[in-house]
Amino acid sequence: MRLKKEKPSWGAPKIRERLVRLYPDVHAPAISTVHAVLDRHDLVKRRRTRRNKATGTPLSVPGQPNELWCADYKGEFMLANRHYCYPLTITDQASRYLFACEALSTTKEAYAFRVFEAVFKEFGLPKAIRTDNGVPFASPNSLFNLSKLSVWWLRLGIAIERIKPGHPQQNGRHERMHLTLKLETTKPAGKNFLQQQAKFDDFVQCYNNERPHQALNMRTPAECYAPSTRPYIGLPELDYPLHDKTITVTTCGRICFNRQKINLSIVFAGQKVGIKQVSEEIWLVTFMDYDLGYFDHEACRLEPLDNPFGPRLLRPPAKPGSAAAPAKPLASAPQIAP
Repeated sequence: MRLKKEKPSWGAPKIRERLVRLYPDVHAPAISTVHAVLDRHDLVKRRRTRRNKATGTPLSVPGQPNELWCADYKGEFMLANRHYCYPLTITDQASRYLFACEALSTTKEAYAFRVFEAVFKEFGLPKAIRTDNGVPFASPNSLFNLSKLSVWWLRLGIAIERIKPGHPQQNGRHERMHLTLKLETTKPAGKNFLQQQAKFDDFVQCYNNERPHQALNMRTPAECYAPSTRPYIGLPELDYPLHDKTITVTTCGRICFNRQKINLSIVFAGQKVGIKQVSEEIWLVTFMDYDLGYFDHEACRLEPLDNPFGPRLLRPPAKPGSAAAPAKPLASAPQIAP
């Protein structure tokens, strides 16, 4: 940073070379790392066409159905046949409508994909989904803790809200429903998955259509809920007209560019990203409207920027009486089946 301030016209390649000469016995960072550090300290001039990074906001406070859905796995429990059941539940925050309670044998994302797709087809798309930071909603070891499931939601124009680790009260309404679900469907548990699912189906029917809720002025969730006006029609195309090149991420999570293989993340496998040269031998990688990080002609890995999803995943609370802003249309990749 001191060199950059002394030589403001120097870019990352020159600064790195200067560091190599000044400290020959110290392993020099990659050019992309130098550029990322400079960018983090606002020492890089940005092109006007580049979007500014958003700032963080608190969890949203929805006032209407479909502004926010909540999803979680109720704690696993053992069936009478000694198999573990992992119920995946999805609710609407405003109306408390219970979309699904599926008795699954695992938390693997392939099963969650099918449940969410079925719900999207029947009820449409929400503006945002709130979850915890566990699998399959997030991946602790992936870039920005994204998962294939959350990347799919982003592609569908669904914002992501995540509660703070260790703060289940931030998803309090959903957790309260889980308590009722546990009392009415798991004591005793079903003999097998088929019988347990029948219990869950009966609970969903009663919870939505018969059980009055004090918080809803003794109305039922079905009386307060209306399907979303955003139908599920699959994935839109991704396009990057302001970038130099559009590249499809390989199945192993890499970007192949100019005979280089840049490690990105397997959660982006099959997705299209934009590549744009921003400085001498420095390229920027963008997914949708989000700048992910830089790479250079030497390194075979991405140097991430500060998490671009954290600020934009959360929506500020709507002002009383104001209409919710319409979802921003996405740019465009061939549909990738979940």
